[in-house]
Amino acid sequence: MPVQMQLARIVLSDIAEEQIIYLKEVDGDRAFPIVIGVFEAQSIYRAVRNVVLPRPMTHDLIINILQELSIEPQDVLISELREHTYFARLRFRQNGSLVEVDARPSDAIAIAVRWKPPLPIYVAEEVLSEALDQ
Repeated sequence: MPVQMQLARIVLSDIAEEQIIYLKEVDGDRAFPIVIGVFEAQSIYRAVRNVVLPRPMTHDLIINILQELSIEPQDVLISELREHTYFARLRFRQNGSLVEVDARPSDAIAIAVRWKPPLPIYVAEEVLSEALDQ
């Protein structure tokens, strides 16, 4: 059963290319970090801080496309941890069916925090257990 998580922290570094986000369990104390790229971290940070840029950046563009096509995202599922790399699925409802699209967790979370209201973020229990064992 997937565990609902929330974005708990964004760690931005001026000296490292890799940035870190922390996901924390909504109804518990478990938390773990995910290393992401600088552009995705900045995108998530801007969305959380409600920073609006004069022109849409990539994640804003994706939101605009989804809205124009009347596609409703459902949630984000971090579904797998393989060789220290997390895999996510951005999930949509289309014509009553669940449609899942492969995504990097950082991109999926950047979209999730932009959607109004923000999309829920889930982590597969086995992924959470494995992340905590590292």
